[in-house]
Amino acid sequence: MNNELIEVYQRLKEILKKYENPLTPKFDLDSKYDLWSVKNLVIEGRKRKEISFAALIIQSNYVGFYYMPVYTDVELKSVFGPELLKLLKGKSCFHIKKLNEDLEKQIIAALDIGYSLYKDKGWL
Repeated sequence: MNNELIEVYQRLKEILKKYENPLTPKFDLDSKYDLWSVKNLVIEGRKRKEISFAALIIQSNYVGFYYMPVYTDVELKSVFGPELLKLLKGKSCFHIKKLNEDLEKQIIAALDIGYSLYKDKGWL
């Protein structure tokens, strides 16, 4: 595995770990990590026992950073800074090959906003 990707993964995992309690990881591995709100919920009239918040996985040439709050509010895309937005592939997955201070700040800001959104909806 690419050492640079391992470093990116480990740094992002360190950032995400700050959201543990009340969020819970289902996977906490060397190459895959995710956070879930495990709670009885009703979302758009459907009962659920959990909802995903964010995930990381090391792929062959990037770290996949999955940001799930974007599915709850389409307007949430506006919270992504320009550097982060350039890495968005699809609706919620970012392909991250390198981290710098600006990108890290944009990821932290997006996570804080998503966490607040989940909290406001009573999902935490």
